[in-house]
Amino acid sequence: MARTSAHNVAVYPEIDSERVNEGAMPPVGFWDPMGLADSGSPATLAWFRAAELKHGRVCMAAFTGFLVQSAGIHFPGYIDQHGTKFGDLPTDPAAAWEALSDGGKAQIIAAIGFLEFHSELAKPHVMKGGIPGKINTLITPGLWDPVGFTKGMSEDKKAVQRTKEIANGRLAMLGMAGILAAYNIPGSVPMQFLP
Repeated sequence: MARTSAHNVAVYPEIDSERVNEGAMPPVGFWDPMGLADSGSPATLAWFRAAELKHGRVCMAAFTGFLVQSAGIHFPGYIDQHGTKFGDLPTDPAAAWEALSDGGKAQIIAAIGFLEFHSELAKPHVMKGGIPGKINTLITPGLWDPVGFTKGMSEDKKAVQRTKEIANGRLAMLGMAGILAAYNIPGSVPMQFLP
């Protein structure tokens, strides 16, 4: 469930305290033109928040990976048993994906699918009181905060950090949408700098 507390009000006092949810940020505040926040139960809102966090995290990783790949930075070593090195892949991320073997693509997609499926097995589930975005499962303990950055943080600081993560995730989702549009719809992105 989206957290509504005095902590959030202290972080952004200009937002109406009755509509404070993590992710409501100045200058817009609480913005829900389609009324999705009123379309379901608190469990539905928790699922929406968990989905937003998950998609934001994936897009932050994807956008960073896109920039790193485009800069020509590669892992050392071999990507397969046929002698192909990471450095042999093109710097264009779409071309690098196409250069992978079908088996390699299947392994990547299967690993992601396994982690996604396994995250849904977490107890308690996000729709039954679990914390949206917290990923601690039997196979991936500590994945949510492996270094322990949040252990000594106050609740106020955690609220600020969660809001920053949501904002950065939203920006990364827009960034990846722009990249995908630039690749797939010619002329859709002005001032295009893609390879």
